[in-house]
This record gives sequence, structure tokens and C-alpha cells, in this order.
Amino acid sequence: MAVKIRLKRMGSKKKPFYRIVVADSRSPRDGRFIETVGTYNPVADPAQITLKEENIMEWLSKGAQPSDTVRNILSREGIMKKFHEAKQAK
Repeated sequence: MAVKIRLKRMGSKKKPFYRIVVADSRSPRDGRFIETVGTYNPVADPAQITLKEENIMEWLSKGAQPSDTVRNILSREGIMKKFHEAKQAK
């Protein structure tokens, strides 16, 4: 089972709100997911991002692959750097 960390679209028309979820790569975008690990609100200025850092680090260490957009969000928040540093320390 390939696991991805990706965005799940919520909100109404013209007002998107996203949950950052861990899901099987075969499930649909807004379908089943394993765990919610954060939120992303691009409408707010500046964009609001909340993340459960410990849970994300755990899933990345288990081999979950972030989507391109989620990878950019995690990089901006410094989580990808922490993950790579922890990986290098092992």
C-alpha cells in the first residue's frame, strides 16, 4: 500500500479550505483517508497553516510520500529540513 500525504479539498465554491491528510494513493482526492495531520487555508492573508509535526515526521519515517504542494508547505514550515537532518543522524 503506497501512502501519500496530500490535500483534501473542503470549503465552498470559490472559498477553498484544505485538510492535509495521510491517505492510500489509490483512494480519491476527497475520499477515504487514514489520518488528518493539518490544515491549509489559502484564502487568508497570509495563508494559515496548522500542522501536527510529530505525526507528519512519523508518517514520513514510515515511507509516506508528500504530494508536490504538501512538500512545498512542509518545506516552508521547516519540517522537511528536520526530517532530512534526523534521517542523516541515523
